[in-house]
Amino acid sequence: MARMFRLSQLPRALCIAFLLVAFKSHAAEGPWQANWIAPTGESETNSWWCFQKTIELPAADAASPAHARIACDSKYWLWINGELRVFEGQLKRGPTPRDTYYDHVDLTGAFRAGKNTLAVLVWHFGKEGMSHKSSGQVGLLFDGAIGAKTLLSDKSWRARRHPAYLSTGEPHPNWRLPESNIGFDARLELANWQTAPTEGDSKWVAASEMGPPPAAPWNKLIPRGVPLLRFSTLQEYENAADLPRISDGKPIVARLPYNAQVTPSLEIEAPAGLTIDLRTDNYRGGSENSVRGEYTTREGKQAYESLGWMNGHAVVYSIPPGVKIHALRYRESGFDTQLTGSFRCNVPALNTLWKKAQRTLYLEMRDNFADCPDRERAQWWGDVTLELQQAFYALDPQCATLARKAILELVGWQRPTGVLHAPVPAGNYDSELPMQMLASVGRQGFWEYYRHTGDRDTMVAVYPAVKSYLALWQLGDDGLVVQRQGDWTWGDWGTNKDLPLLYNAWYYLALEGQRNMAQLCGDSAALPRIDERRARLKSAFNKTFWTGTAYKSPRHEGPFDDRGNALAVVAGLAPPEHTEALAEVLSTNQHASPYMEKYVLEALLRLGHVDSALLRMEERYRPMIDSPVTTLWEGWGVGEAGYGGGSYNHAWGGGPLTLLSQYVAGIDPLEPGYGRIRIAPSLGPLRELECVVDSPRGKIRVDVAQDQSEFRLSLQTPAGVVSEVVIPWCPGALLEADNQVVDIPSLRQGGESRLSSQESKIVGGTITSVGVDSLSLSLGAGAHHLRVKKPPKR
Repeated sequence: MARMFRLSQLPRALCIAFLLVAFKSHAAEGPWQANWIAPTGESETNSWWCFQKTIELPAADAASPAHARIACDSKYWLWINGELRVFEGQLKRGPTPRDTYYDHVDLTGAFRAGKNTLAVLVWHFGKEGMSHKSSGQVGLLFDGAIGAKTLLSDKSWRARRHPAYLSTGEPHPNWRLPESNIGFDARLELANWQTAPTEGDSKWVAASEMGPPPAAPWNKLIPRGVPLLRFSTLQEYENAADLPRISDGKPIVARLPYNAQVTPSLEIEAPAGLTIDLRTDNYRGGSENSVRGEYTTREGKQAYESLGWMNGHAVVYSIPPGVKIHALRYRESGFDTQLTGSFRCNVPALNTLWKKAQRTLYLEMRDNFADCPDRERAQWWGDVTLELQQAFYALDPQCATLARKAILELVGWQRPTGVLHAPVPAGNYDSELPMQMLASVGRQGFWEYYRHTGDRDTMVAVYPAVKSYLALWQLGDDGLVVQRQGDWTWGDWGTNKDLPLLYNAWYYLALEGQRNMAQLCGDSAALPRIDERRARLKSAFNKTFWTGTAYKSPRHEGPFDDRGNALAVVAGLAPPEHTEALAEVLSTNQHASPYMEKYVLEALLRLGHVDSALLRMEERYRPMIDSPVTTLWEGWGVGEAGYGGGSYNHAWGGGPLTLLSQYVAGIDPLEPGYGRIRIAPSLGPLRELECVVDSPRGKIRVDVAQDQSEFRLSLQTPAGVVSEVVIPWCPGALLEADNQVVDIPSLRQGGESRLSSQESKIVGGTITSVGVDSLSLSLGAGAHHLRVKKPPKR
């Protein structure tokens, strides 16, 4: 068991990150007026609690804007006048090791003139997990206003334990999950409790007041910073028409349209006392138990939805024989973002890979970015680094809020010693994986978030934590990084890991990220030391590890490690003269897991070997592409054939999504937040592609086609975006820009082109440079169409 630090040791980064950033957007909400309330009795693990409040409203107040700040431990569902208003509210606990998130909910239009009944169902996990820090106490806070009238949780609210929700017997979820199985005995159901009067019912008692925020054990309340979950109505399964109407006792496999986060429901007619098991086909995803539900029937016709989400391609109902089935349905829910990015080319396998990566990414997003939605649901930062890169190309801009939350949590959990560790939030795990931490704070992690969002405030808030962490790392007398062991020296799954290469390359990338942040934050005093370290390390890296054909540490006994050589390229440690040798190494060595494969493919693309990158991409991912599974895997196989738990729900395998959009379609922000972008398609063997990126400024669309005679590019950009476009060119070629034939006489004559200001002007922009094999243009916002006609071969 890893060492656990005392919760009384408040991380220094808390004040920096959360007081400056998290509170900023809600500073105008005013002080808390409500009290935390709790039912009487023990706060048991996996307990469910009902709270109810009735109020009278005049017509004027009922029609007024209504808002509430709501918090609990651990999840809640909110009804007003019997209508579900919030489905699974509250984030898992842990913006810091001590504190708690709260929701801000718009309830305008939910109330009516006269009597209104507000009902809240709270699920108290009551145990730790790798994505949740338990407070140990069930509680509810409701601080609302309807027009000028306040609606505050206090001792006037009524509360009771929901008797139908129970813990199941074995098998239970594995230790990593804070969620328990959900058992429900319909014989004990509270019929219509969301609206039924509670007066005179001795089981409903006055709630106990526990004090206003920051009352212990919930402590400070931090705005969630991400949207409430989106959720569907109850949906029919794909094979609904084929599902039985009377159970024969065999498992009923109800197919979902894809791997999804769902809560299963049923409408049946049965005698009392039968037990129905609800789980997905992915219950043992990652080779360990996930969550399931158990439902015990009452007499007659009945309906039930198991509120603990699970994921898979199908829900498996085990219903005793003879039970009449009226309907089996599911509700899909998840993080509130749209799958607005897209990529399509003339190679179907790459299109399938991109779409599977997008589906996998969305499956890993809910309360936090997760490694997988089954075994752990934990925010490992090696995964997050890759997931946030994908998110900016695959989803709408709202995805950035989850990335920002992840960044703030990482620094909010920083130890007093300066050590960063993940996953966080977590109550039963506290280990530093040094290379994952270097990846998170460097160019590929925090800085990538800034490039795509332009969110300077968050960078300023977290920079001191980054600086503090990197101060723990030192260079040795040989100029190479001193390898910190941390709690788990993990570089990748698989074999043949050349760890010295990985340590040094990750540290070099982390220093680049720190340098960028130091400049942004005005810490010019830090720059000389950073530059000196980077220069020393780069020199020592090439002197110590370059063999003449590849990078290899002196004590590494295996073949060349594709991971370490790739990261040397991505980090900028490898000089141009090593290009062809490294391209050969990366084309012929295959040791990386899907986690590090992204960097191998990226290195090939950076080296200009697009053909080799796409060939390797198709070859390595072929089993995933051809699989009926709609998501990507943790390893190159599933189960025992894979790595770790062998999960088939792992977004770290989605690197090709980022690379196809960023390098092959060539869409990349040049200025943080997409004020200026680069459009530089590198199709390699592809004939055509279409790509859409939903940037903070709006959608960017690129359509490219090429054949032996010409290259065509259509570009659509939103207002306020300047595009620096790079397209193929050769002496004697002819350029058409927005139906204007552009004359470049000096180039057609074969000399060096130096265009005059008049020659450089085109409709909608300018030609900025002309080279032997490329042409650069600067184009304003809107639609543009470029065509390069190649000269006939002689």
